[in-house]
Amino acid sequence: MRHVLKAAALAIVSLSVPAWADGCTGQNLFDTMPADKKARIDAAVRDVPFRDGLLFRASKGELQITLVGTYHFGDDRHAPMVKRLQPVIADAAALYVEAGPREEARLTEALQSDPSLMVDADGPTLPERLSPDEWQQLSDAMSDRGSPAVITSRLRPWYVSMMLGISPCMLDAMEKSGGKTGGLDHLLVHQAQQQQTPIHALEPWDTIFDLYSDLTPAQEVDMIRTALPSAAHADDYAVTLTDAYFSGNVWEIWEFGRFDAYENSGLPKSEVDEQMALAQDRLMDNRNRKWIGVLTEGADKAHRDGKGIVAAFGALHLPGKAGVLNLLQEQGYSVQRLDG
Repeated sequence: MRHVLKAAALAIVSLSVPAWADGCTGQNLFDTMPADKKARIDAAVRDVPFRDGLLFRASKGELQITLVGTYHFGDDRHAPMVKRLQPVIADAAALYVEAGPREEARLTEALQSDPSLMVDADGPTLPERLSPDEWQQLSDAMSDRGSPAVITSRLRPWYVSMMLGISPCMLDAMEKSGGKTGGLDHLLVHQAQQQQTPIHALEPWDTIFDLYSDLTPAQEVDMIRTALPSAAHADDYAVTLTDAYFSGNVWEIWEFGRFDAYENSGLPKSEVDEQMALAQDRLMDNRNRKWIGVLTEGADKAHRDGKGIVAAFGALHLPGKAGVLNLLQEQGYSVQRLDG
């Protein structure tokens, strides 16, 4: 159970980008993708605001926010971004992240002290809610991720769907490192600590538990069904999406998942779109809107001291009409890409 609790904390902290880690092997699925499917993904991405890029500056008069889209797991390719941001963080009034060290510690403590946060001891089990074939697929996939069937049967669906997106070898690497992901967020937090730059969280530590609290039973099960196809080839899936991240093709990550679910989830296209819209709304858009006030107030406070702020969060929060960059633009900020 201790391993499952560690995995729970890892999955929750790493909401916004599918997982990968150094030492895992797989194939980039774009390399073998039929041209017509790639064309459909390209078309879906084409008109999304700020669809590409990882590093931006938002300015409003003398107010300045440096924004970096992060990937939450270890990779040697983080090094250039860390080096580039070292002097920026040193000069900043504060670094803003989804969850700082205090929030992560509080989350882990809560999961360890209250298993009901991720385990449903009273309701119907997952084998009762899924078809026999679906349960077998799920049981096998979660076993690969360190969760025996007897535990998986009682896990809450929102947590299961997150775990299915994490490669088993990533979890192994995390276990060997003592629970540290080595992701860009943590690397930048370490830089801030070394430079004695204050670190602020963009949201409360328990935000995740409210994201799915009002889902219907049918929506909960469909979350699992949508996530199951990628679990069978998690290494390939993760390599594909991680390569897209380091190429700056951020929204391509999201649309790849949509088209994969169209083909492999067994759900009608309309239900896949409903699940994707639900996930985007809960995991990204609603949180983005709440972060804007935190960021703009932080920038205003920093300006009084003649400084700016740095904000580092999952890359999928950057693009889109309800993405952080577009929302800042609507607040009168001008946005400039720095890594293009």
